[in-house]
Amino acid sequence: MTLSTPQNRAQNTNPYWSDYTDKQLLGLRMCDLRLKIEGSELRARIDQLYGELAERGLRFRPPCWLSSEWFSPQESPGIAIPFYLAHPRLVRLERRLMKDVEGGTRQWCMQLLRHEAGHAYETAYRLGRRKRWREIFGSTAKPYPDFYTPEPYSRKYVLHLDWWYAQSHPVEDFAETFAEWLRPNSQWKTRYQGWPALEKLEYVDELMSELAGEAPRIKPAGRIEPLDTLKEKLREHYWKKQERYSTAYPSFYDADLLTLFPPVQGRSKRPPASAFLRRIGRELPRRIASWTGEYAYTINLVLKDMIQRCRELDLRVSRPDQEIHLEAAILLTMQTMNYLHGRKHRLAV
Repeated sequence: MTLSTPQNRAQNTNPYWSDYTDKQLLGLRMCDLRLKIEGSELRARIDQLYGELAERGLRFRPPCWLSSEWFSPQESPGIAIPFYLAHPRLVRLERRLMKDVEGGTRQWCMQLLRHEAGHAYETAYRLGRRKRWREIFGSTAKPYPDFYTPEPYSRKYVLHLDWWYAQSHPVEDFAETFAEWLRPNSQWKTRYQGWPALEKLEYVDELMSELAGEAPRIKPAGRIEPLDTLKEKLREHYWKKQERYSTAYPSFYDADLLTLFPPVQGRSKRPPASAFLRRIGRELPRRIASWTGEYAYTINLVLKDMIQRCRELDLRVSRPDQEIHLEAAILLTMQTMNYLHGRKHRLAV
């Protein structure tokens, strides 16, 4: 375990740009941030991942480094973590510009670390070359699509990251299955009893028992695209990121949300529509699931997507809650049914 030194803690806690405005921050190059994992909250989360691997008897500890986004290189087993997670000021910038922070909570961060560790293990031990692996998950050579259309009713895949991400590609299916297997107290044998996905989990359990104590066949060759080598300014990084996500996620809800929350004068004094949906969302998924017979899991995902869109549009509540409560429930039910009948989702690679 690597311990953070007082120097590293000071460097990450009080960098020279910590009081910069957003405009000033966006003018910096990514390498000029001079961030390190040591001294940030990421250190404890990575150590938790390593502890989980150790408890399973697994020897390989995927190296982690800061970069522009989440990824695990195919040519060298390891985990790249987005730079913004290394400092609260950058988390705030990410949230303002992207309306969300991927991995921004401890739980979400650990989900992503376990997922990327699955990729690192597949690379380190060349698991995708095994005949049985290909029979269980499919070919690693299958092209990655820009979008995928999940089957919400399918029980052939584990439920780990949102939007049935395991269904997007065989390699993602393995990474998600590995992450669900690794998660402490997942109780996967009980949770997936009767699901075809249980065969995948049992295979991963058998495979990892075989690899326990074994050194990786492919050793890490070094950091790929580390933060300290990236010359792109934050402004350019976010321009590209916003363009990628704005074109990748067509707006399915705008017309209905604008009807539910029409623009009015004095909007800044009115409560955010996102907060309203989040509040009533504590009870709606359960009720709608009982009405429609659909998974509350699916309803929660659609509600989360609608809340995100309300934030992006900065919609506000302009009518009494009791007037729009039923309309919101009808809208959520309708959009859930629409999603279950063919909605595509972007592959986040």
